Amino acid sequence: MKHALSIALVTSNLILLGIIFSSNVNNDGPSADDNIKISNSAVSQKVLAIQVPNNLDLAGEPVPLDMFDVKERMDREILVNTYWHSNSLQLFKLAARSFPVIEPILKEQGVPDDFKYLALAESGLRDVVSPANAAGVWQFLKHTARDYDLQVDDVVDERYHLEKATVAACKYLKEAKEDLGSWTLAAASYNSGIPRIKKLMETQLVTSYYNLYLSEETSRYVFRILAMKELFNNPERYGFYLDSTDLYKPLEYKVVTVDSSITDLPLWAIQQGTNYKTMKLMNSWLREPYLTNKTGKTYEIKVPM
Repeated sequence: MKHALSIALVTSNLILLGIIFSSNVNNDGPSADDNIKISNSAVSQKVLAIQVPNNLDLAGEPVPLDMFDVKERMDREILVNTYWHSNSLQLFKLAARSFPVIEPILKEQGVPDDFKYLALAESGLRDVVSPANAAGVWQFLKHTARDYDLQVDDVVDERYHLEKATVAACKYLKEAKEDLGSWTLAAASYNSGIPRIKKLMETQLVTSYYNLYLSEETSRYVFRILAMKELFNNPERYGFYLDSTDLYKPLEYKVVTVDSSITDLPLWAIQQGTNYKTMKLMNSWLREPYLTNKTGKTYEIKVPM
């Protein structure tokens, strides 16, 4: 009986397999019902294309959006930053802490406020180091930083000093604007250098950034700045809703003036009522757990209130 039942089951399975095989051979793809099932099992979401605004400018200089490539390059950067939610949200949070430091320096130095978005595009307002070893929020190379009066050595690296590096960036941008003729070209030169932009302008016989044929990085660079400006000026248009409790607050601190060496910064920090970690977070330009100061230079070190 068991033997007969086994034969019957095997025969039944073979017939079923034959039916399935025949069905697959006669069909080029899934049926309409299959498509409905696949559709119903997909993640439910609504992804919208972003409309590029009709009018944009950088430091008061209009963006020629009637040029097809300009509009498409702008479209790319707005899309990237709109839908890269985690990154853009962090930028909103960090800007609430850094912009109050950067904005008054730009104003004092006579540089348009829009250039705070250049710092966003450069570093995301973090003390990062690039593959080319540019460092800090404003991403200075060592030799360029020294050219603009920043101290850079093993003990002190003022590329990480937000206030001083912002002043240095302003000096560079004003020089570039004077040399190249526009703030937009000055912004582009921050990515590739004044000599490179000037040579391209001479070779290609044009005077506008938007008419230059550029490397991929420099071609996107100004549009990254513009995208940051657009998102920050109109966050809700792009789906970002934040209130004050979501943002990182500016740090409260007092300044301690030092004009001599400090042999033990962790101990010094404790004597100031804080600790080495907190002091480093507030003064990342101090690169070692000590401060060598043979010349009697005056340093201002931030410590918590």
